[in-house]
Amino acid sequence: MSSRSDRDRRDEGDGLFERVVHITRVAKVVQGGRRFGFRVVVVVGDQNGKVGVGIGKARDVPQAIRKGAERARATMVSVNLMGTTVPHDLLAEHGAAKVLIKPAAMGTGVIAGGGARAVLEAAGVKDVLSKSLGSANILNVVMATWKGLQQMRSREEAAAARGKTLAELAPPWRTAGNDN
Repeated sequence: MSSRSDRDRRDEGDGLFERVVHITRVAKVVQGGRRFGFRVVVVVGDQNGKVGVGIGKARDVPQAIRKGAERARATMVSVNLMGTTVPHDLLAEHGAAKVLIKPAAMGTGVIAGGGARAVLEAAGVKDVLSKSLGSANILNVVMATWKGLQQMRSREEAAAARGKTLAELAPPWRTAGNDN
């Protein structure tokens, strides 16, 4: 079993955080038997509000990781953050996977499972509560989390859409003196 530091890399060229989330062996059945390859899910982010997800497929693992990282860099999107957390609650879906993302008080940390944790940390979220509902398929959980972060709006936009004031939308732990 590899440690977390082995899976995380900070690419010196562009300063992006890169994490290999999942490696799966896949098989293609051909006339002579099976041809084995690998599918790799890679998350790339600047840990400051930008994150991308990429899937790489190749006959060997290093080549698949390289392809996944390239695709993740090409699909990077900006995320609305509020300090160290997310602006509002959100339930995101991809396939049968559902991910609930909620803001948390400063100092809480990232409370999330494997795939969701990788996406949230790469985006730069430091305090968040998350729960994976439905399917446990890592690829779908990663994609649901990524889609959820793309759907995040500012607190003002979320309050206007719900017809509430900012005070009504604020989490119970948020006080007037603590704006983070």
